[in-house]
Amino acid sequence: MTEPSRPEALALLAYLGKWILLALAVAALAGSASAFFLFALDWATATRSAHRWLIWGLPFAGFGVGWLYLKFGQRVEAGNNLLIDEIHDPKSVVPLRMAPLILGGTVISHLFGASVGREGTAVQMGGALADQLTHLFRLRHDDRRIILMAGISAGFASVFGTPLAGAIFGLEVLSVGRLRYDAILPCMVAAIVADQIGLLWGVQHTHYVISSIPHLSAWALAAMVISGAIFGLTGKAFAEATHALGGWMKQRIAYAPLRPLAGGVVLACIVWFLGAERYIGLGIPTIIEAFEQPLPAYDFAAKMLLTVASLGSGFKGGEVTPLFYIGATLGNALAPVLDLPFPLLAGVGFVAVFAGAANTPIASTLMAMEIFGAEIGVYAGIACVVSFLFSGHSGIYRAQRRSHAKHRQAPAETRPGD
Repeated sequence: MTEPSRPEALALLAYLGKWILLALAVAALAGSASAFFLFALDWATATRSAHRWLIWGLPFAGFGVGWLYLKFGQRVEAGNNLLIDEIHDPKSVVPLRMAPLILGGTVISHLFGASVGREGTAVQMGGALADQLTHLFRLRHDDRRIILMAGISAGFASVFGTPLAGAIFGLEVLSVGRLRYDAILPCMVAAIVADQIGLLWGVQHTHYVISSIPHLSAWALAAMVISGAIFGLTGKAFAEATHALGGWMKQRIAYAPLRPLAGGVVLACIVWFLGAERYIGLGIPTIIEAFEQPLPAYDFAAKMLLTVASLGSGFKGGEVTPLFYIGATLGNALAPVLDLPFPLLAGVGFVAVFAGAANTPIASTLMAMEIFGAEIGVYAGIACVVSFLFSGHSGIYRAQRRSHAKHRQAPAETRPGD
């Protein structure tokens, strides 16, 4: 093997220096924004829990956020899909107003009781803030693509405390069947440092405990295939139902702010009269319970119904934490059927439903190992890959491209929105 020549080595050092510095800047912005967001989210959740009557403000909150987006945020309303489109086909710098709009919209959604997540907010803030460096350093299109990917990785990593999964998520979420390795260094540095910056600000991530992971056996591996298929079909149903409801609402209600108002009325009535507080917000306490004790078998379906209603009617937030909830509670329900410990299947479902819905099996497997320990890697890997296959050609991110088909009978070079 020949060593690189001196000019080559100098060029590599310049490349490393450039992207490490840019990635550090992205990490500082995204990590700090995520920390502020998580503190605001904790306040919103605690306030809503202490004042049950706030649920009746959900329709008006939805109308207010919808009106703000209609007046000031039409350019950024596509959210994560806008970032993905800009990476594939760069046109113009993402407006900085994306960050405060999605931050405020998500915190308001949680304050009044919508069932939404937080990943979309962190990713959009990370991407929007990172893209402002395009102006500052006059970056070319190719460099802009990379810095947007680093912003996505930094936002994801810092909001969940999973730097390796965050780094790969920024590479994997763009296209099914292709990873852009030219961005791996900036994404890795941005994700790791953003996570550390969040911790320096005092962020404390939720710890989920799987007390023991059984030894590998033929039945355990077969059960991962069976459960992975169920998790994938669930992720597919979630993505398609959310898109279908969103499309239906747009057809029936032309004035955008009225969509979350109408959805908010329905959600508020369900929560108030049926006592469904368990299924709104992030639902972290219920996710923790899924690792500790058997839960009602319908928990996953109820959470899916309220999350689809919230996102489909236009409330702002992410999909991922609700997918964690759906996966963990579904795994909890499947455990006695498949004769496996419910903490194990709750942990596997936690990541596998997300893997199918987002088409990110590698990032999801790494997330399982970062959250639950390396011992779960084989179980999570099998379930995430099978979930990815069984989710078909659906996905929560409609701008996601397909560079290669998942299997030979499937069309390539399409996207979920086609």
